[in-house]
Amino acid sequence: MTKLGLYLAKKSINKAEVSRRTGISKSRLSQLSANASTKLRAEELYLIALAIDIDPCEVMKEVCGDVVLGS
Repeated sequence: MTKLGLYLAKKSINKAEVSRRTGISKSRLSQLSANASTKLRAEELYLIALAIDIDPCEVMKEVCGDVVLGS
């Protein structure tokens, strides 16, 4: 499971409802939740955050919090 998938599960988010609100297909949400090689687009992250009524920055920190600058 991806970090987004874990986050949505932790918050008990209904992906079908997110799909309905955002226009992101259920299959795309499933890919984003389960497949680590699937790239999450910024627009998708923003729409998901709006749909679940959470600050997009919080979702970004949860999903990308381990990213660091290279030296």
